[in-house]
Amino acid sequence: MTAPRIRCGVAGTGSLGQHHARIYSTLPGAELAGIFEPNDARAAEICAKHQCHRFATLEEMAAGCDAVSVVVPTNYHAAVALPLLAKGVHLLIEKPICVTLDEAAQILDAAAKADRIVQVGHIEHYNPVMSYLEKAVTDARYITAERLAPFTPRGTEVGVVLDLMIHDIGIVLQLANSPVERIDAVGVSVVTKTEDIANARLAFKNGCVANLSASRVSLKKNREIRVFQTGGYLSIDFMGQKGHTVRVDPAAEGGFAKEEIPIEKGEPLAIELASFTACVRDRKSPKVSGELGRSALEVAIRITEQIRAGMARK
Repeated sequence: MTAPRIRCGVAGTGSLGQHHARIYSTLPGAELAGIFEPNDARAAEICAKHQCHRFATLEEMAAGCDAVSVVVPTNYHAAVALPLLAKGVHLLIEKPICVTLDEAAQILDAAAKADRIVQVGHIEHYNPVMSYLEKAVTDARYITAERLAPFTPRGTEVGVVLDLMIHDIGIVLQLANSPVERIDAVGVSVVTKTEDIANARLAFKNGCVANLSASRVSLKKNREIRVFQTGGYLSIDFMGQKGHTVRVDPAAEGGFAKEEIPIEKGEPLAIELASFTACVRDRKSPKVSGELGRSALEVAIRITEQIRAGMARK
């Protein structure tokens, strides 16, 4: 007997939410039941493109959906997520999970009370290169990550740490697999009133150190990470979904051998949404749980607070 399709919805169909709608409309085992979108013209466009329903309220969306992607601006995440959870809907909340730790606690408490899944959209965890990293990194000692993007007004309701760097925070928390002991961070406001460029050095209890850099005022896009461990290192390009390893090899020229990493490319968002709907169907815990999202938010807030304290002293 074929399992019923998961009825999926998208709250917020802007630059990213439109892709959630696109993927749900074609995802095996799922159907795009409808969207919640306050902009009339945008709602009409998306509904016409995917032949889906426009829900007038969150209550109507909850009644018509088993699972919903929350893709509204970050400062509205809690306001949208909490009523949906109260009505028994499983959620994928785009990163960061919300703006404050108090809101994160409310979301996780509501999910627990409703016995519903909350997955957080740290999309790089579903990038095919991350699957390789998870297997290859056994004892990370030093990690460098750089995430650059040209300026766009989207996402500027928060600073660059919550907008971009939080992707790499989530990654290094998983790879280091140890509590953060110390943070040293600096940032600069260039276009907005918050930090647009940031650098953070995270020292973990197990001795691992991560150096993270993020900018949303770059002339180019770049998303790269290098992980050094005993015997060599890995260099990964998240955008190009490619990378290589360098390992100590006395027989090789110069004493090091370089090997390209075999990676089967795929659309990370499609992989992420397929995983989410599978978790809903099978009632399994997601790879990026609400708890991991809250942990990444906590570190991001600590970094942000340190940056802003430094900016205030100038």
